[in-house]
Amino acid sequence: MLQKKSRKGLVDLSDPGYYINRELSLIDFNMRVLAEAELTTHPLLERVKFINIFSSNLDEFFMIRVAGLKSQLAAGVVDLTSDGMTPLEQLKEIRKRLLPLYKKQEKILRQDILPALEKEDIYLHFIDDLTEKDKVLLKKHFMDCILPLLTPLSLDPAHPFPRLVNRSLNIAFVLDDTTKKEPVRRVAFLQLPLSLPRFIQLERPSGYHLVLVENVIKMYADVLFPGLTIETSNTFRVTRDADIEIAEDEADDLLKEIAEQVKHRKWEMDAVRLEVSINMPEYLMKLLTEALELEPSDVYVHNRPLNLPDFMQLLKYEKRHLKDKPFKTRIIPEFVKDGVTVFDAIRKKDYIVHHPFDSFTNSIMKLMNEASVDPDVLGIKITLYRTGLNSPIVAALKKAAENGKDVTAFVELKARFDEENNITWARELEQLGVHVIYGVMGLKTHCKVAMIIRREGKRLKTYVHLSTGNYNYVTSQLYTDIGFFTSNDEFAIDAVHLFNYLTGYSYQKEWKHFILAPINLRRILIEYIYREAELSTPENPGLIFAKMNGLNHDEVIQALYKASQKGVKIKLLVRGLCCLKPGIPGISENIEVRSILGRFLEHSRVFHFKCGGKEEVYLSSADWMTRNLQGRVELMFPIYNSQLKENLKNLLDTYWKDNTKAWLLNSDGTYERMKPQEGEKPFSAQEHYIEEVRRSIKKSKLGAFPYLKANI
Repeated sequence: MLQKKSRKGLVDLSDPGYYINRELSLIDFNMRVLAEAELTTHPLLERVKFINIFSSNLDEFFMIRVAGLKSQLAAGVVDLTSDGMTPLEQLKEIRKRLLPLYKKQEKILRQDILPALEKEDIYLHFIDDLTEKDKVLLKKHFMDCILPLLTPLSLDPAHPFPRLVNRSLNIAFVLDDTTKKEPVRRVAFLQLPLSLPRFIQLERPSGYHLVLVENVIKMYADVLFPGLTIETSNTFRVTRDADIEIAEDEADDLLKEIAEQVKHRKWEMDAVRLEVSINMPEYLMKLLTEALELEPSDVYVHNRPLNLPDFMQLLKYEKRHLKDKPFKTRIIPEFVKDGVTVFDAIRKKDYIVHHPFDSFTNSIMKLMNEASVDPDVLGIKITLYRTGLNSPIVAALKKAAENGKDVTAFVELKARFDEENNITWARELEQLGVHVIYGVMGLKTHCKVAMIIRREGKRLKTYVHLSTGNYNYVTSQLYTDIGFFTSNDEFAIDAVHLFNYLTGYSYQKEWKHFILAPINLRRILIEYIYREAELSTPENPGLIFAKMNGLNHDEVIQALYKASQKGVKIKLLVRGLCCLKPGIPGISENIEVRSILGRFLEHSRVFHFKCGGKEEVYLSSADWMTRNLQGRVELMFPIYNSQLKENLKNLLDTYWKDNTKAWLLNSDGTYERMKPQEGEKPFSAQEHYIEEVRRSIKKSKLGAFPYLKANI
């Protein structure tokens, strides 16, 4: 690649050739997800999971990223991305990249996974496979359990095109009306009720024999249209723009406004994609495209069942050998000693937990549960971004409020796709007297902080928990994240100021240890990168070693390029999108980027700076992305304890050694799966930690304790 130089002879680091497009990088990430579904080293139902995650991820990609590009196009935006693409060019390239991936998904599902499931007595039957007995029983089931719920919608001058719910499964019927003198072709639509199970199980002596509910409806749909002949019936699915825009300064009641917007998102937002079954006739496809105000390029034809995320239901079947082997999570011994509280342990030293390998239940949940009933605990403050349904964290907060504790919950209502859940339990907390705060104007609050104020003697002592991940029991078993416990008084002071910033009017400028976005995180992060370059020498080169989920901030990327030019060794573990191009001679030849995909979603953010030998290590809620550094409240904090610093450095080294689940990013923007070199043993970081936990539990005297099983 030629290096463009400015008039002063310096390399122009804004050259589009040095950047990867954000949207295309996201597609590459999903390519890597799909590649996991191909691997026979995964248990069969886990491969089904990856197939479904691929579809679910692309649903969100269309609802947010493609919808955003379409909005830019409609608004006449002509600004170029860092890599020099217009919105229209991106949309065209997205389709070009996705078409072969969808074909690959079809092939994996139809030619590999479904036949393999049949060998394990899980059968997906189609109409031609059914026996006469099956058809008799299915018809009875249809009449008794399905028909009353169905509402066919006609399309004619009196009945306009129906409002179809986002991502719902629909059937389009073309009908011949022979009751007229001249035969008339009519069209009707049927949106499948969400209350209907996607799979209907046949009565067979053994195994799981399943039929898709839409196929059963198609078989007996003549009952819906007496006197008409069904010419064709085809499934389709509409994806809509789902990015809620709230004018916060004009919304008198943010909670009410977001609840209203969530309702509208289901059917009133613009369509951005139409998925149809392969046999849909052209005239019907054209009718749908025009009615939804889409272009032909927005239509994706699939030779497989639609709405694949529903296939996650298959993982509920009792086929243990077809799933990942469960393991017991590790427990901090000091947290479960008889007669000792978690407060006693944290008062003596700081702790780090690495989920899901370390127990969520017996660490942060144990702390919150103890706090909710401890008579000496006076107050609890916590930020909540995504907690999920039936959250044990929320249950602990409710109990604390009932026990007279002063509880403050900072709830981010704008956590995308979790708005409804957050609204539901936020109202429940309010009814119990919890101080619930909804968001910071113009920002999403993404930092993960909890503080517990306890009366100890004649003073108040504050205990702080900080995390890279959400206070969510479910994702704590699916994502890798790091939690930090401390009773450091200076951390407590920063935590107090942070909550005052979130809940009231505060312009705090002096922070002892916390580094916050949007206040100073972007500036300090870039300063640290430049500092590494200044301290680097040929004899003692600098080192930046960082693990995160995404990297796209232009200033950060340019700072990394400059540090690379100064000889700094830069090792980046970036799970998802990465807009930096490594390995470009004279630009980024000292940068290497790897992405790890495995059983768990890598979610922790760990940053290590050599700092001339002084070794600084940070944990953070923030990725090095524009949205995190400029549009969210985020937290980065240092780890001072030498042993904990070594543990985190070892964690980075362990992930870097992965040669089975790691992908290497090439300088041309493509990824290639890493493989063990000659004489090198296969190594998976996640499997290493699972085995490490198993070994430690065998040696532990804690065998009598109820370990949490990570059945994932």
